Amino acid sequence: MVKLSEGANRIYGEAAFEVLAKAQELERQGKKILHFEIGEPDMETPENIAKAGMQAINDKKTHYVPSIGLLELRKAAQDEVEKTRGYRPDLEQMVVIPGLKPGIFFSMLTTVNPGDEVIYQDPGYPTYGSVSSFLGAKGVLVPLLEENEFRMNPDDIKSRITKKAKLIIVNSPQNPTGSVMTKSELDEIAELAEEHDIFVVSDEIYSKMTYDTKHYTPTARDEAKERTVLLDGFSKYYAMTGWRLGYMVAPVKMVERLQDFLVSAVSCTAAFTQWAGVEALTGDQSFIPKMMARFKEKRDKIIDGLNSIPGFSCLAPKGAFYAFPNIIETGMTSQECADHLLYNAGIAVLPGTAFGPYGEGYLRFSYANALKNIDLVIERIKEHFK
Repeated sequence: MVKLSEGANRIYGEAAFEVLAKAQELERQGKKILHFEIGEPDMETPENIAKAGMQAINDKKTHYVPSIGLLELRKAAQDEVEKTRGYRPDLEQMVVIPGLKPGIFFSMLTTVNPGDEVIYQDPGYPTYGSVSSFLGAKGVLVPLLEENEFRMNPDDIKSRITKKAKLIIVNSPQNPTGSVMTKSELDEIAELAEEHDIFVVSDEIYSKMTYDTKHYTPTARDEAKERTVLLDGFSKYYAMTGWRLGYMVAPVKMVERLQDFLVSAVSCTAAFTQWAGVEALTGDQSFIPKMMARFKEKRDKIIDGLNSIPGFSCLAPKGAFYAFPNIIETGMTSQECADHLLYNAGIAVLPGTAFGPYGEGYLRFSYANALKNIDLVIERIKEHFK
């Protein structure tokens, strides 16, 4: 029997989509499910952005474009980085990608060899561990502790650096905890990377989604010219999850290889999607503060509600749109609690262990949902945890 490659057997999926599939099957059976599992804004793409994409299609902008992206979008992203991160990268550092995930994948493909060590947060976004496993690298987990507001501690990173360490992955604001790292913490990580000659990939997909705090980047130290990579995208704060659009800022030596990866894997990002991205970055930005005001209201409601449930306790996240309650006092494991809520209460959430072993004892709620549904989910949980 013909066998698949070793790498194919090492890569793994994402629990959010697995839970969504289970929830949808229950819905097909006639059960009503409250969806708090998928990390997707509960609003539509702003009209001006959608119109720009449709206009591009009408203008026949549906053909191949340069693999690293349209010049217009790369320039717009270049301006965006200068405005939001405090440095202006060279145009040669700018790469357009079909969603942020390919940016994670390709940046790791260009930096990590079998046997290398990749340091990342746990609980953390599953793609980091999945790609590390696929590449035959060792994942080195840095626990995010509730007593530190789930922020990645530079001292914990330092204690885990060995001669095999090749890459540190940073995600702030963070999925699944909503934590936001401080400038000093991110500066320390950048210093560690320089001291030990390690790459840093900074996943900043939630960069515009913070509450009463500021977003910082570890890429400011070397301006992504030497050893850091900035990843950002349009899915979350422009509500463009299905458009599949993101961008990278990377050292020129890496961009040369990234271009070949893009040619080989996807040829290019869809042209009309990129024109929508130009409008997103250069057009009216009032959508974002309005969206974040709504998210703050939802955050406050779900945090207050979760903290009113016996056995639940939850810190208020400082970014993104996830609540990460501690459920240890329920006496259940994360998986048991998530299953109980899905099959008995009709609530789809993710077990903390979907994001790594240090997620045990927690659940993740995506509160990108209607306020009335947040009230309903709290009511249902209370009924099942009296």
